[in-house]
Amino acid sequence: MKKIIFAIAILSTVFTSCKKDPVDEVTPTPTPAATTGSISLNFEHMVDTNALTLNTVNYVTPNNDTLYFTKFKYYISNVKFTKSDGSIFTEPESYHLIDEATAASKTFSVANVPFGNYTAVSFVIGVDSLRNVSGAQTGALATTNGMFWDWNSGYIMAKLEGHSNQSGASSKDILYHVGGFSGVNNVLKTVSPSFNGSTANVSSSVNPEIHLSCDVLEWFKNPTTINLATTHTIHMPGTSAKNIADNYADMFSVEHIHN
Repeated sequence: MKKIIFAIAILSTVFTSCKKDPVDEVTPTPTPAATTGSISLNFEHMVDTNALTLNTVNYVTPNNDTLYFTKFKYYISNVKFTKSDGSIFTEPESYHLIDEATAASKTFSVANVPFGNYTAVSFVIGVDSLRNVSGAQTGALATTNGMFWDWNSGYIMAKLEGHSNQSGASSKDILYHVGGFSGVNNVLKTVSPSFNGSTANVSSSVNPEIHLSCDVLEWFKNPTTINLATTHTIHMPGTSAKNIADNYADMFSVEHIHN
């Protein structure tokens, strides 16, 4: 009997020692609440009140010259948003190539924008001087995009090409390749199209879209009325490029904001 009791005691001890210690419960770390969203910029190209159509539609300039456009592209860089409290968010690595011939390029989204109500946007038409002298680059700034002259003269900030019977060129082409980033030939333009009292409201449930209208006709007027017979080809920095850039500085306006 004593042997049986002793055996039971041993088995009980073995089973007890084989039981696993209870696993400590781990409290999951809560996911931090989002504090940033995004703002999209959408560019719609117009010629006065008409949508820009390449290659087939004739338009009339303020100088009464008739032409059709074959190419329209430009850089948007250094995008900044101003919040209602006056603070400013600047998009890092902010370089975008907008091309009428590539629909997807006419909309881009700026990420990691802090929540809040934004009352203004600003950006540069062109590529800043630092990146003009930074050597071979990639993405929007790749030289294969057809927006770079050479290592000395840098980027073409904006390009407009077309054809007009009034052109003084023997080919009757219009070739405006606007560039220059220093001194008297600097064509960089920082612009801030008015929100007209509206706001872009970034929140956990809203990523607003700012729709901008871009009027190509502005290239040809105010402060300088362009005569295609005499101003038909621009391929380097200089007075003609500066005049065109001064003209197109006001080509953008905010059409509406989707919140």
